[in-house]
Amino acid sequence: MQQASDPTVILGGGFAGLFTALHLSHQNYSHPIILIDQRDRFSFKPLLYELLSGELHSTQVYPRYKELLADSSVTFVQDTVKLIHPHQRRVILASGKLFDYSNLVLALGSKTTYFHTPGAAEYAMPFTSGEEAIALRKNLRHRLHQAIQTQDSERRRLLLTVAIIGAGPAGIELACTLADLLPIWYDELGGDADEIRVVLVNRSREILKGDVNSHLRCTVQRALKRRVVPVDFLFDAAVTKIYADGVEYRQHEQTQILPAGTIAWTAGTAPNPLLIELSVPNNRGRLVVTPTLQLPDFPEIFAAGDCATDNDNPQPTTAQVAYQQGKAIAQNLKRLGEGKPAIPVQIQMRGTLMKLGLNEGVANLFNKVQIKGQPGHLIREATYLQLLPNFGHNRKATTEWLTDELFRRDRPFSHMQLGQTPLLYGVATVAAGLILATPLIWRAALPMQFQQNFGWTGVPTLLDRLAPPSR
Repeated sequence: MQQASDPTVILGGGFAGLFTALHLSHQNYSHPIILIDQRDRFSFKPLLYELLSGELHSTQVYPRYKELLADSSVTFVQDTVKLIHPHQRRVILASGKLFDYSNLVLALGSKTTYFHTPGAAEYAMPFTSGEEAIALRKNLRHRLHQAIQTQDSERRRLLLTVAIIGAGPAGIELACTLADLLPIWYDELGGDADEIRVVLVNRSREILKGDVNSHLRCTVQRALKRRVVPVDFLFDAAVTKIYADGVEYRQHEQTQILPAGTIAWTAGTAPNPLLIELSVPNNRGRLVVTPTLQLPDFPEIFAAGDCATDNDNPQPTTAQVAYQQGKAIAQNLKRLGEGKPAIPVQIQMRGTLMKLGLNEGVANLFNKVQIKGQPGHLIREATYLQLLPNFGHNRKATTEWLTDELFRRDRPFSHMQLGQTPLLYGVATVAAGLILATPLIWRAALPMQFQQNFGWTGVPTLLDRLAPPSR
């Protein structure tokens, strides 16, 4: 049995870490809970595109940890992990603080990797956090303002070209979003939207290669071509160098340069380097765990999300997996605290969701039924908003979302949608949203104790059966 004073320390505040902490708090875990992350805000990664476009507010997608954890028993520490000593059960932070733990949860996630591409770290813009999404938005706005002020057509063409490196889910969703959004922004400045160019650069000819969304390839290819500005493809192009104003690539044994005013990098991630230093079994940097998500040689340590893998039952590095793992770890920690053995984690893949432009998406339910267009967009946003990691925050975000959908307040439209009848569109949108979000509204409107008394918190709904794919 653990001592009541021994804390459980959670490293990393992404989906796996944050939801482990919240589930522990909700189940009245008897030991202190400490969550450590180097950032002060949680980035709801699947909705970063909405943060970039302004379709959702920063308070919905990029909330502060202290606000999310205000009504919980979790202590949040903003700091960077410097060392982990599993034999001493100790964590040392960059500030010099140290924490001795009874149980440790490793949820440090992954980091952007540039594959040693010269210039990439200096000039390419990653897209993995709220901070990076806001930085990309500012850069794009700045480039549009520069373009409208120049009379040099070649210079303007460069400023209005966006190169996106990588044709995985993140690259595709970003390309679709920008191909709808940038023409609207530039048109507002008085520019010619047809001058905007969005180029998707990929090493192979196959988009979504090896990804859980690969079966959506045909749907995605059609969506990329249907944007306000059709997305251009540059395939079989191996990026060899990034410049401040262009991408050097090797294609068909020739070296060429794509001039671009903005270069976004979505080409890959790598495990946190701290994990390599642990000197425990790993698979390409991901810690090898048992079916209970514990390290074989250190059963007091759990690992989940992007930094862990069960070799006998590997899972994709998606948020729906990390979300379920966080809940399972919390349950096992409580069992251990009660002197019971940990139980294997059962992951249920419930389909995937993708953003394919402004107010357009695809919901692939259980990998069997595809719901596309605006209905797919509504399912996607309603599902994600339900999964926001705080009951009060969830209620506030959902109310704002439904209000915005009804009145189309502060919402960008694509040119294809401007010709629609606003009233008809608004009524149809809210009707669909209400159908999809009714269980969510009831949960948000009723006190949690009331829901618990009637057992409603455990009743699965359509929205419960979906969870967000992560990047």
